[in-house]
Amino acid sequence: MKAYRASILSFSGPAQAAFEEDGLLVVGPNEQGTQVVQAVGPYQQLISRYPGVAVQHWPGRIIAPGFVDMHIHYPQLDVIGSPAEGLLPWLENYTFPHEKRFSAPDYSAEAATFFIAELLRNGVTTALTFATSHPESVNALFTEAQKHSLRLITGKVLMDQNSPDGVRDQTEKSLIDTEALINKWHGVDRLGYAITPRFVPSCSEAQLRGAGELAAQYPDVWVQSHVAENKDEIAWVRQLYPGARSYLGVYDDFGLLRPRAIYAHCIHFDDDDRALMRSTGTAAAVSPTSNLFLGSGFFDYAGADRVGFQYGLASDVGGGTSFSPFHTMLAAYYVGRTTVEGLQTKPGLSLSPQHLWWQHTAGAAQALGLQGVVGNLQPGCEADFVVLNPQATPLLARKTAQANNLDELLFALIVLGDDRLIEKTVISQAESA
Repeated sequence: MKAYRASILSFSGPAQAAFEEDGLLVVGPNEQGTQVVQAVGPYQQLISRYPGVAVQHWPGRIIAPGFVDMHIHYPQLDVIGSPAEGLLPWLENYTFPHEKRFSAPDYSAEAATFFIAELLRNGVTTALTFATSHPESVNALFTEAQKHSLRLITGKVLMDQNSPDGVRDQTEKSLIDTEALINKWHGVDRLGYAITPRFVPSCSEAQLRGAGELAAQYPDVWVQSHVAENKDEIAWVRQLYPGARSYLGVYDDFGLLRPRAIYAHCIHFDDDDRALMRSTGTAAAVSPTSNLFLGSGFFDYAGADRVGFQYGLASDVGGGTSFSPFHTMLAAYYVGRTTVEGLQTKPGLSLSPQHLWWQHTAGAAQALGLQGVVGNLQPGCEADFVVLNPQATPLLARKTAQANNLDELLFALIVLGDDRLIEKTVISQAESA
């Protein structure tokens, strides 16, 4: 058993942060041997209950839940910052050519090593990530995540049409490979599999039908894809499926909406789409830096909350422009504030600092079906956390010293923070190994 003394941030409910100025976090194995939070609270009240436990003291530091990234592409490390007129040209000119390289196991392994290190350097301890259409890319990423005891979910991308040579797969083989990878990796240590149709235009009806059948056969695996990101993409889907009620409705027709189904973007929705998300238990991965970079649109937080479907935050690297959760939270604040009129009508609202932080921790975990497992530091949660240094830069030190309450402190960290704020990322399963 281990104990850590510092200021401690956790969540008692949706967007309701609990903060102990002088706190104690006690970590130890549960009945299954998993390192979990045993206790959290005021240091002076808890320390007497653990007289034999050594305490690591981090004065002036904040212990916070490890961040949860709901949508990121590990093969797109070198696609970040590539200029394009919009989503579809960006895919054609940069993304697909780069993803061809992942047919090589050595290249996949090198990229996976860099990717996992970059996640940890930025305080991300749980990620739902795309690989490529090559099984080699999946094996490489799972192998590297396993080395670090990381909770990671990924899957082979399905894309048997409207895709160039080198990334396009074959329908029957793609489904056979997917099932083989599920059986090889899902539930091993802290790893999970996601059935991964890239998006509707890249998948034939047979491939989407097969993906839906696998989703029904393996209900505890995840499903991940993209929906309603870009208007040109939506028009393309309408041409392919003129009888579908909406882009989202195509996935529903193939049985791909359910709990543990995560769809990136979800921008151009109406209330019928939002109701379908809610009724099926499907969640949105909100990707604000990507949406701003590619000019795709703005996620409607007010619409999502009015109808009541789940969502959380995602970096969406490499359309997204940073691995840093602080950059993502700040971009989400910009997106929330933006008022849009015209074809996409969206009211503006100010997301509170606690709500922004919740979206990237406990809220994202809840959307993934991992509530009470990751994204929080309540008793029973897996003990993945970050140690934050509010004095990491001169400006951060100056600003955080003037914070009069928790919202002011958290907002200063969101606005001014980056990877320098992360002093340490702790994966307790790895430390105990």
